[in-house]
Amino acid sequence: MLGTNSTGGDCPTLYATDRESYIVQGWQLFANELLMQLDIGEGETAVEVPTELFEHLRKDGLPAAGVDRVQDPVMILTEQGTCVVQGKAVTDAQALSEMSIPHYETCVEVAKADLAALLEGSRGADLER
Repeated sequence: MLGTNSTGGDCPTLYATDRESYIVQGWQLFANELLMQLDIGEGETAVEVPTELFEHLRKDGLPAAGVDRVQDPVMILTEQGTCVVQGKAVTDAQALSEMSIPHYETCVEVAKADLAALLEGSRGADLER
Protein backbone atom coordinates (compact mmCIF):
# COMPACT_ATOMS: atom_id res chain seq x y z
CA MET A 1 0.00 0.00 0.00
CA LEU A 2 1.44 3.34 -1.06
CA GLY A 3 -1.21 5.47 0.57
CA THR A 4 -4.74 6.59 1.08
CA ASN A 5 -6.49 9.88 1.69
CA SER A 6 -8.39 8.49 4.64
CA THR A 7 -7.61 7.53 8.20
CA GLY A 8 -10.18 4.72 8.15
CA GLY A 9 -8.38 2.72 5.46
CA ASP A 10 -11.52 2.01 3.43
CA CYS A 11 -11.41 4.96 1.06
CA PRO A 12 -9.55 5.44 -2.22
CA THR A 13 -6.16 3.81 -1.88
CA LEU A 14 -3.13 3.34 -4.12
CA TYR A 15 -1.12 0.10 -4.18
CA ALA A 16 2.07 -0.89 -6.03
CA THR A 17 2.26 -4.41 -7.47
CA ASP A 18 5.17 -6.65 -8.38
CA ARG A 19 4.09 -6.50 -12.05
CA GLU A 20 5.11 -2.90 -12.93
CA SER A 21 1.58 -1.73 -12.25
CA TYR A 22 -0.60 -0.03 -9.66
CA ILE A 23 -3.92 -0.96 -8.15
CA VAL A 24 -6.22 2.04 -7.77
CA GLN A 25 -9.04 1.48 -5.29
CA GLY A 26 -11.86 3.96 -5.67
CA TRP A 27 -15.55 4.66 -5.79
CA GLN A 28 -17.53 2.51 -8.23
CA LEU A 29 -19.22 4.27 -11.10
CA PHE A 30 -22.81 3.24 -11.56
CA ALA A 31 -25.27 4.46 -14.19
CA ASN A 32 -24.29 8.10 -14.01
CA GLU A 33 -23.03 10.86 -16.28
CA LEU A 34 -19.36 9.97 -15.81
CA LEU A 35 -19.87 6.33 -16.73
CA MET A 36 -21.79 7.28 -19.87
CA GLN A 37 -18.70 9.14 -21.16
CA LEU A 38 -16.51 6.02 -21.13
CA ASP A 39 -15.94 3.18 -23.54
CA ILE A 40 -15.24 0.36 -21.12
CA GLY A 41 -13.87 -2.78 -22.71
CA GLU A 42 -14.37 -6.36 -21.63
CA GLY A 43 -12.56 -7.07 -18.38
CA GLU A 44 -12.23 -3.36 -17.60
CA THR A 45 -13.91 -1.05 -15.16
CA ALA A 46 -13.43 2.48 -13.87
CA VAL A 47 -13.16 4.12 -10.47
CA GLU A 48 -13.38 7.71 -9.26
CA VAL A 49 -10.69 8.96 -6.89
CA PRO A 50 -9.42 12.31 -5.58
CA THR A 51 -6.55 13.58 -7.72
CA GLU A 52 -4.48 13.98 -4.54
CA LEU A 53 -4.33 10.18 -4.26
CA PHE A 54 -1.57 10.17 -6.87
CA GLU A 55 0.72 12.20 -4.61
CA HIS A 56 1.48 8.83 -3.00
CA LEU A 57 3.31 7.79 -6.20
CA ARG A 58 6.39 9.58 -4.86
CA LYS A 59 6.75 6.69 -2.37
CA ASP A 60 7.42 4.50 -5.42
CA GLY A 61 9.99 6.89 -6.90
CA LEU A 62 7.71 8.89 -9.19
CA PRO A 63 7.51 12.71 -9.05
CA ALA A 64 5.23 14.22 -6.40
CA ALA A 65 3.01 15.91 -8.95
CA GLY A 66 -0.71 16.16 -9.28
CA VAL A 67 -2.70 14.77 -12.16
CA ASP A 68 -4.18 17.65 -14.10
CA ARG A 69 -4.74 16.27 -17.60
CA VAL A 70 -6.63 13.54 -19.36
CA GLN A 71 -4.52 10.73 -20.78
CA ASP A 72 -4.88 6.97 -20.37
CA PRO A 73 -5.61 5.69 -17.75
CA VAL A 74 -7.14 8.91 -16.37
CA MET A 75 -10.18 9.35 -18.57
CA ILE A 76 -12.03 12.24 -16.93
CA LEU A 77 -11.09 15.10 -14.62
CA THR A 78 -13.98 16.63 -12.71
CA GLU A 79 -14.41 20.13 -11.40
CA GLN A 80 -14.79 18.61 -7.92
CA GLY A 81 -11.11 17.59 -7.82
CA THR A 82 -11.60 13.94 -8.69
CA CYS A 83 -10.62 11.86 -11.66
CA VAL A 84 -11.93 8.73 -13.28
CA VAL A 85 -9.33 6.01 -13.79
CA GLN A 86 -10.07 3.21 -16.23
CA GLY A 87 -8.22 -0.09 -16.24
CA LYS A 88 -8.32 -3.83 -15.90
CA ALA A 89 -10.82 -4.94 -13.26
CA VAL A 90 -9.06 -6.57 -10.33
CA THR A 91 -10.57 -10.02 -9.84
CA ASP A 92 -7.76 -11.92 -8.09
CA ALA A 93 -9.37 -13.27 -4.92
CA GLN A 94 -6.12 -13.32 -2.94
CA ALA A 95 -5.26 -9.72 -3.80
CA LEU A 96 -8.78 -8.54 -3.01
CA SER A 97 -8.75 -10.35 0.35
CA GLU A 98 -5.70 -8.34 1.41
CA MET A 99 -7.47 -5.02 0.86
CA SER A 100 -10.22 -3.34 2.82
CA ILE A 101 -12.80 -2.63 0.13
CA PRO A 102 -16.27 -1.43 1.11
CA HIS A 103 -19.25 -2.40 -1.04
CA TYR A 104 -19.29 0.96 -2.85
CA GLU A 105 -15.68 0.70 -4.05
CA THR A 106 -13.75 -1.46 -6.49
CA CYS A 107 -10.22 -1.65 -7.94
CA VAL A 108 -8.53 -1.25 -11.30
CA GLU A 109 -5.01 -2.19 -12.33
CA VAL A 110 -3.05 0.24 -14.49
CA ALA A 111 0.46 0.09 -15.89
CA LYS A 112 3.13 1.98 -13.99
CA ALA A 113 4.28 3.59 -17.25
CA ASP A 114 0.80 4.98 -17.90
CA LEU A 115 0.62 6.78 -14.56
CA ALA A 116 4.24 7.92 -14.82
CA ALA A 117 3.48 9.53 -18.20
CA LEU A 118 0.78 11.66 -16.57
CA LEU A 119 3.32 13.18 -14.20
CA GLU A 120 5.96 14.05 -16.79
CA GLY A 121 4.41 17.39 -17.62
CA SER A 122 1.11 19.12 -17.93
CA ARG A 123 -0.62 20.02 -21.16
CA GLY A 124 -3.67 21.39 -19.39
CA ALA A 125 -6.78 19.75 -18.06
CA ASP A 126 -9.55 18.56 -20.33
CA LEU A 127 -12.60 18.93 -18.09
CA GLU A 128 -15.06 18.61 -20.94
CA ARG A 129 -14.27 15.05 -21.99
